Formats: sequence, structure tokens, C-alpha cells
Amino acid sequence: MIQLKTLLNCIDNSGAAVVECISPGALKMKRPAKIGERIVVVVQKQRNFGPESGSGSTASISSANKVRRGDMRHAVVVRTAKKLQRPDGSVVKFDDNACVLINKAGDPIGTRVNGVVGAELRGKKWSKILSLAPMHL
Repeated sequence: MIQLKTLLNCIDNSGAAVVECISPGALKMKRPAKIGERIVVVVQKQRNFGPESGSGSTASISSANKVRRGDMRHAVVVRTAKKLQRPDGSVVKFDDNACVLINKAGDPIGTRVNGVVGAELRGKKWSKILSLAPMHL
């Protein structure tokens, strides 16, 4: 359950490492967000790509990142640390809270997803994220 001010790991290669939720749930709702829901986030920490030595490395790192620190973006929650009971009776719980950044049209910003995503995305029509993910539970 993702609520206001929750920190999430960003598991795609968009350039963000850690993001903070500023609008949980469906954009106008006051309840916490669950797996498969769209939220609004702010990038708190950028991911470093490539070598960090040399004077020209900052230009290559910034060009590889599609988002910068402080950017407001939409995201889809793909993992939550809170237990979730499925209709078949099984209970699933992940180690962390994680999301994938998307644009306003709903397409992922990154081209890769690192790590497992919840199978609840299939029922909520996030098939593009499922196709990028290596595994879904």
C-alpha cells in the first residue's frame, strides 16, 4: 500500500533510482495505491550509468538518463511490501516497494524492467510492462 511520501525503487532504466509518491491511488482518490495502480511521483535520486571518471562523463551520464532529479512523473506500482491476498487464496508479499515510470499515454519511459513484477498487472491492462519484465509472480 503506497501512500503519500512513500519512497519506491524505480526498477526500469529511465534514469531514476528512488522516487517519492506525491499522489497515491487513482489521481483524485484518498486511499493508498496497490499493485497495478497509477501514481504521481517525484524523482529523488538518479541512477548513474557508465564510468564516473573523466571530465566528459557527466555529459554522457545526463544524456543516458531520461529523467532528472526533481522531475514529476507518472508511475505504475509493480511491487508492494504489504501482503496482498489473491482471489485464489494465495498471499503474496514482496521485499520492497517498486514502480515503473510511464508517460501520460501509459507507455513505459524505460526500455527494460529489472526484477519481478506482480501478476496483478495483467488484470489491469499493463501488458507493455509485463512484456518488458523478466518474470511476474
